[in-house]
Amino acid sequence: MTVVVAILWVLLCAGFTYQILHSQKDPDLLLFWLLIFALAPPVAAIIYCLAGINYRRPYVRERLHSRTRDYFTRQITPELRERFFSDSALSRVEEVYRPLAALLLSCGEGNKVYADNSYEIITSGLRKRELLLEDIRNARKYIHIEYFRFGNDRAGREVRDLLAQKAAEGVEVRFVNNNMIGRFIPRSYFRKMGKMGIEVRPYTHIRYGWRTWLMRINCQNHRKVVVIDGKVAYTGGMNLNDNYFYRWRDTHLRIEGPVIARLQASFIDTWMTCGGVLSHPLAYYFDIPAASEKNPLRGKLLQVVTDAAEDPWPTTQLGYEWILQNARKYIYIQTPYFIPPVSFLNALKSAALRGIDVQVMLPKVVDTPLAGTANRSVYEECLEAGVRIYERSGAFIHSKTLVADDSLCVIGASNLDMRSFHLNSEVNTFVYDRETAQVCKSIFQTDQEQAKCLRLEEWKKGYPWYKSLMSSFVRMFYRLF
Repeated sequence: MTVVVAILWVLLCAGFTYQILHSQKDPDLLLFWLLIFALAPPVAAIIYCLAGINYRRPYVRERLHSRTRDYFTRQITPELRERFFSDSALSRVEEVYRPLAALLLSCGEGNKVYADNSYEIITSGLRKRELLLEDIRNARKYIHIEYFRFGNDRAGREVRDLLAQKAAEGVEVRFVNNNMIGRFIPRSYFRKMGKMGIEVRPYTHIRYGWRTWLMRINCQNHRKVVVIDGKVAYTGGMNLNDNYFYRWRDTHLRIEGPVIARLQASFIDTWMTCGGVLSHPLAYYFDIPAASEKNPLRGKLLQVVTDAAEDPWPTTQLGYEWILQNARKYIYIQTPYFIPPVSFLNALKSAALRGIDVQVMLPKVVDTPLAGTANRSVYEECLEAGVRIYERSGAFIHSKTLVADDSLCVIGASNLDMRSFHLNSEVNTFVYDRETAQVCKSIFQTDQEQAKCLRLEEWKKGYPWYKSLMSSFVRMFYRLF
């Protein structure tokens, strides 16, 4: 018996070590997992299966998205093919940013640039509530919704009841429930939505197959997308609960125009990977009208970029690092969670060291205490490189934005951490427009009025060694979970 146990133990160790060495491309994660495995092999094996597997494999993507691929292959028309895959608008991007747009497109063929869009940048939850409820009331054909967080509170119930009203009027309402994050909300809440006529699909479920279930336990759907009748769409950083409507400071987009086709395709892909079906031919959901002239920003170039754990490349991370490496004057970043990969951190410091004005704004008090501790683990090295770090007081700032050189901005769902770059499904909008960049710069500067700029010497004196040690320790684990 002892010999059998010893053989099984050796096989476990050999198999686990091979899996780590074969799949992990990040040296930090490779060393981390080997260390954890050396200290507690059985526990490490379980945790690795839940949180450490690298899903960037062609067969994973092929299996997970096969229904979507087959559906689009059967239903696509020449007009839709042109809408989805033509890169004709790429030539309209300012020459200096054309390589960035091409990079994002090469990471995913759907990440094309769309011209002639109009939109409003929303910085108030009350404003989003006003616009979203009005657009839902005006829906005539369908409403497609996916949120990372959807509350069982005043905001969530208000939207839920209005969706139920539209479903009773004959509007198709499809809702992707990120049930792992919403696991503390009673199941009866979502069952009631189903009885109200809202078609609800859980994002994570064992009936999708045990491999998909195992993957989605850790790789969550962090996107925030609403598409209504193909006429209007919402995306950005705001989820849907009382925090986002009434308490926090965040940034979101209300969009009209051709780029809605990209958000629609993204939603349909998610819907079909969750076992959902569509009741009409594909073309029914892509009757995208021209952009409205009523929006504050009109005639703009947008590139909606999606990310997922099974995609071949960490698209958003590569895009952000390109911007850091090629900026000429300044880069202003807002994020609530700042636990970036080493390559991103090096690009950030390198930009500051070569004289670029790099400013990063974070909340002074983070909604998750350990996240605030992890954020501060990189403050000192950033300050030493010349990165200016601002901690904003007042309402918690959940905004995930970047603006550079008065000509480019990004508004999205991705945090600057390993989870957003490598694990979660994300969506971010790259905007190639000087007017929009000026607006985003102005928003950043307004937020600075409630922020304090940290000084290196003051930070060293005010943040003792034991807190720094704790920050580094928390950061090591927070990157994974």
